[in-house]
Amino acid sequence: MSGVCAQRIRPPVNRGNSRMSSLKCPQCALVNFAGVEQCRRCGLYIAGVVPFTVEPAEPAENPNLTLRVLPVAGTILALVFTWWASLLLSSDALDPQQRATVERAVAVLRAGSFDREVFLLEHMTNFRSTDNWWNEYVGHGQAYAATNFPFQVMTLYPPFFERSADDVERAIILLHEAQHLRGRGEPRALAEVWRAKARLGWTADNYSHTRVWKNTREWTHTELPRFFSCGTDFASDCYD
Repeated sequence: MSGVCAQRIRPPVNRGNSRMSSLKCPQCALVNFAGVEQCRRCGLYIAGVVPFTVEPAEPAENPNLTLRVLPVAGTILALVFTWWASLLLSSDALDPQQRATVERAVAVLRAGSFDREVFLLEHMTNFRSTDNWWNEYVGHGQAYAATNFPFQVMTLYPPFFERSADDVERAIILLHEAQHLRGRGEPRALAEVWRAKARLGWTADNYSHTRVWKNTREWTHTELPRFFSCGTDFASDCYD
C-alpha cells in the first residue's frame, strides 16, 4: 500500500461570472433553476420557457476621497496663511538703511558661493526689525536674529546691526539663520557655520576679538565640543 495519501480532486468552481440563468413558472411564478422540465411547486411543464438571467447587484461606488480631502486641505492652508499674516502684521519691516545692510551681507555670502542660502534669503524670507507676537511669547534673550520656520520670517535685532564688526560678520549671522530657514536645529546651524567660516575669511586671526566671534565660539563649543579637540593639545579648533 502506497504511503502517499491520495485526495479526490474536485473540478474547479468558476467564480469569474456570478450571473445565474433561471426559469420562472408562468403559472405559480416560482423561480426554478435552468434545465428543469417541470415546476417544483405546481408541476407545470416549463421546459420550453425562455430562461432569464439574474444580474448581480453592482457594488456601491467608493466615496470620492477628493471631496473629503479638499475641505481639510483648504482649512489647513487658511490657518497657515492666517498665522503667517499675523507674524507680519504684529512686527515692523526693515527700513531702507537696514535693508541695504542686509543686501551687503547677502552679497558676501554670494561671493562665498553659498547659493542655496542666498536664494532663501533673497526670495523666500520676510525680514522684520521688531518682534512679532510669537517671538515675544517664546522669548529670544540677547539674540542677533530669530527665524520662524516654516513661515520664513526672520527678525533682525539691533545687535545684528550695531555689534557685528562688518558685513562679513553679518553674513555669518545670516548664514546661521539660513540653516533655520531650511528647517535645521541649532546644533546643525552652528556646525554648518563653524565648518564654513574660513570660506568667508571669518577666522580667529581676524575676528577673535569681536563679540560675534566670542559668542559664536562659546555657543559652538557648548553644543559641539568635539569641534575643539584637535591639535597636539587636543583642545584646538578643528576648523581653523
